[in-house]
Amino acid sequence: MIENGVTSLTATSGTAASGEAVGRVLGTQAASPLSFWVGLEPGRVIQLDDVVVTRREVPGYGQVLVAGVVTAVEARHEGATYDSDVFLIADGALPAAVVEVAEVKVTRVEPEVFVPPLPGAPVYRAGAGDRDQALYFDVMDRRVPMGTGRDGQPLYVNFDFLDGTRGAHVSISGVSGVATKTSFATFLIYSIFNSGVLQNEAANTKALIFSVKGEDLLFLDHRNSRLDATAEATYRRLGLPAEPFGSVHVFAPPRPNDPNAVPHVAARTHGVSAFYWTLAEFCAEELLRFVFADADDERAGYSLLVGQVAARLAAWARPVGDTGAIRLDTGGEGGEGRVCRTFSDLVELLSEQLMDEASRTTWTGAQTPLGTVNAFMRRLRSAVRPLSPIIRGDVAGGRPHSIRTSDAQVSIVDLHNLPERAQRFVVGVVLRGEFARKESSGTARPLLFVVLDELNKYAPREGDSPIKEILLDVAERGRSLGVILIGAQQTASEVERRIVSNSAVRVAGRLDPAEAARSEYGWLPPTVRERATIAKPGTMFVAQPEIPVPLAVAFPFPAWATRPSEAVPIKAPSADPFAGLPGVEDDIPPF
Repeated sequence: MIENGVTSLTATSGTAASGEAVGRVLGTQAASPLSFWVGLEPGRVIQLDDVVVTRREVPGYGQVLVAGVVTAVEARHEGATYDSDVFLIADGALPAAVVEVAEVKVTRVEPEVFVPPLPGAPVYRAGAGDRDQALYFDVMDRRVPMGTGRDGQPLYVNFDFLDGTRGAHVSISGVSGVATKTSFATFLIYSIFNSGVLQNEAANTKALIFSVKGEDLLFLDHRNSRLDATAEATYRRLGLPAEPFGSVHVFAPPRPNDPNAVPHVAARTHGVSAFYWTLAEFCAEELLRFVFADADDERAGYSLLVGQVAARLAAWARPVGDTGAIRLDTGGEGGEGRVCRTFSDLVELLSEQLMDEASRTTWTGAQTPLGTVNAFMRRLRSAVRPLSPIIRGDVAGGRPHSIRTSDAQVSIVDLHNLPERAQRFVVGVVLRGEFARKESSGTARPLLFVVLDELNKYAPREGDSPIKEILLDVAERGRSLGVILIGAQQTASEVERRIVSNSAVRVAGRLDPAEAARSEYGWLPPTVRERATIAKPGTMFVAQPEIPVPLAVAFPFPAWATRPSEAVPIKAPSADPFAGLPGVEDDIPPF
């Protein structure tokens, strides 16, 4: 059909139509099995991230589907020579036509006969079936909703690349406060728990979330008061309930100088436990190395001394009473030794022993330069203030104080009230404990998802540290043990390469232009890199191994509270044991 000199498409153009016809394959641009250009029919509009298909009859193979994602859209005046011609054309003084064209990156050829689409072939907006084929959703046996596309339809990630079957781990990058990295990570966890992919394992699968930004993550089990009907409709479209997390427990450090170790939180009053380590546990588990968890500590020359002192503490410390205090036999020769009830007491005792020439070799096992000892003690003394609230020997015993993932499906470790030094200690010790527990279990199931923000702080590209060793172990062996890392960072270029490269799923939100130019974002096509620098909060670009191009994903507004002011109070159970029973006025006699 010809209208105004332009060939118009119809559904009966000889090619099986998938959906709305939008244009034809251009003949002025070379088409290949990997990409092609589409000239849009007048009145048709397609935008970035739309999925389109075309077909070609190939002798001996039949009809071949070529599907792809729109990665660029351009409009120009055809017939204009000079920039000033635009004014003449607008006034009708110069004849010209407005032409819109779009570049399509091919995502799938089915069957795999890699031939280019022919110029002039009709191109259609992908319908439901073709869209699933184009994005490989039709071959995902276990797919997890991660949000909606530009067309408002669900987009999925293959769970095989999250649970260790064919890959594991997620890396999320973006500008702090704009990229919504933590929000996307929590939505992904929620979708995994509620999409049905876990089947019978859902109840036993756990998530461990380290919270470093205020108390925003402490209300995941509270409904969001700002959730509206539009957001609820999006959840229904994704096949998810619009509800908060059902099982959450929060662990927070004790208030400083509090003899009862009351959790240091302000807004949440229930479902919160204090965490700390007793001096006896600190010595027996050789946790001293996590006091020296900075990359600078490994370069300082006293790392060997740290290991020697930690071994002596493990051998010579004896518990005293039920408070976690220790008695330290300083010479290893028996005797009463000295009692330490605070971390400060222990540091002072170590200072006396290591500064005394007579006792120094007993601790170090060899002649150690005084300069090395002084550097070690300076660093150790600087840890007294940040670590004293969480390394205790003065709290009445018998109360739980360990961070456990067995109490709830989602365990949140609140770190925002701790100095950075203490945050490193907590992250390192907890990850070591959980990784060791999974190793001892001998099975990858049930899974444990670990959400850790500011990954560049714990696993920097340069230097070594105990925490970095553990995170590398998780990245390289966690897949086989069922420990899945969802790491977030502002700059992937500053994170250890092996951790990023072991992440099967990569996500980028709003990026800084300088950061977007780094080679670590080579998985983003040039046009997507440019878009990432202006992306709005809630838009993420997700790459997964099966799909050749990243998908632009808009995840829904959280159904759970993301800050204390949004939390709908949970109705506490009544303390009256007779509540709910018929009252006097309701108890009608049967006669």
